[in-house]
Amino acid sequence: MRARHETPVLASPLRIIHVDEELLVLDKPCSLPVHPCGRYRHNTVVFILAKEYNLKNLRTIHRLDRLTSGLLLFGRSPKKARQMEHQIRNRQVQKEYVCRVDGEFPDEEIECQEPIEVVSYKIGVCKVSPKGKDCSTVFKRLGFNAKANTSVVLCRPKTGRMHQIRVHLQYLGYPVVNDPLYNHPVFGPLRGKGGDTGGKTDEQLVRDLIAIHNAENWLGVDAADDDLLFSKPASDDKVGEDECDTGPASRESSPRLESPAPGLTPATVMTPTLASPSSGEEAPMEVRSPAPPSPMINEDSNDAKSDKVTVATQTGCTPAAQPPGTSTVTMATTANSTVTVTTTNAAGDALTPDPHCYECRVRYRDPRPRDLVMYLHAWKYKGPGWEYETELPQWASIDWEEPECS
Repeated sequence: MRARHETPVLASPLRIIHVDEELLVLDKPCSLPVHPCGRYRHNTVVFILAKEYNLKNLRTIHRLDRLTSGLLLFGRSPKKARQMEHQIRNRQVQKEYVCRVDGEFPDEEIECQEPIEVVSYKIGVCKVSPKGKDCSTVFKRLGFNAKANTSVVLCRPKTGRMHQIRVHLQYLGYPVVNDPLYNHPVFGPLRGKGGDTGGKTDEQLVRDLIAIHNAENWLGVDAADDDLLFSKPASDDKVGEDECDTGPASRESSPRLESPAPGLTPATVMTPTLASPSSGEEAPMEVRSPAPPSPMINEDSNDAKSDKVTVATQTGCTPAAQPPGTSTVTMATTANSTVTVTTTNAAGDALTPDPHCYECRVRYRDPRPRDLVMYLHAWKYKGPGWEYETELPQWASIDWEEPECS
């Protein structure tokens, strides 16, 4: 039996919007990939639906990035799945996303028609380039928060390239506030605005991305792309022009540099910061992770073979040995006091570390909840004779401010 190490995800529930004999529509929370990939297996949408809702044999019509929340459609019959895929491929489906971006977005409606090229299929990174394929996204500002210097923007993608919304926002100079990839200084001083990557070649950009994400102890690999058709042949140009231009093989086997967790360091205990009940701040979101906390290192199983991301050093003290099936969590409750809780797992024998598994020998602190969220939400989908929408997340409120403790 092989030891498995899953990356933590938020414990936000799946919200079912509609279900009948042919179709399932749900509101996907952030941090969950749609299907098993990389280090994600049990903490995936399809596994949770099967285990907790007894919804099995679902056919994925489209997908969302792991960090993107919102509307997700599954076919429960082959006929319905083919019908919905046909509508998406032929651009009969109107899609509306909401995002929160840096800066004061222009008040007038803007249509970005810059072509997008995949810089690297291996790590799933794109950029605006004359060599890319045609695409179009319409943006409309919904409001501006002067205090936070952020804008809430409505996005209507007319096409569906990989990371289309995120890349177009980066090009316009208003990246998603907490986009861990396209709002990163690795793209140069302007962070990719106007296509300026600081003079880097594509090869240098890819090398820097891998190095930066390794240094920041990136904990996530998944093959989910922006609103990606699940079973699209790479050789079909028309299909490739719709939701993404990668074939199934490249999607299933390629890692995606999508969600670094800035500031994460190896640790033997998890030390979450607790918000004061009287502070009026939002309490941190719960993080769902396998119990007992699994030792984790950077991604191995789906990483690029020639650019393997590894960690050569560790920090922190080595804890006293604990019986199998127990774990210790230390929480700082005040400036001068801590609470240590030791839990016991009844299935401890089954979770005994594998002496031959390198991952069992290294522990990492769980990512902060805010590192598992991106302010991009699939809000509405409308097609011939049907329309679905979700509730908007809290961050989509114009006057919303990010809590200090999250």
